[in-house]
Amino acid sequence: MTSRTPLACCAALVLAALLVASGAVLAQVTVADAWVRGTVAGQRATGAFMTLTAAGDTALVAAASPVARIVEIHEMTMEGGVAKMRAVTRIDLPAGKPVALKPGGYHVMLMALQQPVKEGDTVKIALTFEGRDGKRTTAEIAAHVRGLADSAPKH
Repeated sequence: MTSRTPLACCAALVLAALLVASGAVLAQVTVADAWVRGTVAGQRATGAFMTLTAAGDTALVAAASPVARIVEIHEMTMEGGVAKMRAVTRIDLPAGKPVALKPGGYHVMLMALQQPVKEGDTVKIALTFEGRDGKRTTAEIAAHVRGLADSAPKH
């Protein structure tokens, strides 16, 4: 059994507090209902959808996947009755508020697909998040592939 000086105990407590604080800065993000719409032969792009909930204010700033040479974060909007899709640099994730990436809104666009993705497959996607302090962290998820006609998560 070793004895610790009060100074050593204080140093250990300060170090533990800093480690806990640094983890909070990286803002944990929960990913729910992740799925990718299946493709047909020759189709070169598809979308990935999910619900993201961050423990602290953060943002989704990038994505990557081995199934696609190009992966972008997109937003679809309606302008004058015409659907417009554009790449965005980030999706803000306010603390504790679920943000849905869904057909017709924000989503992850998988382009220049290496091969078709078919219903029942699993697609790995690396999501990069940025905290308010500018620090980035990446989490890998596995999204299930659904049929072409699916436009909403199944419960």
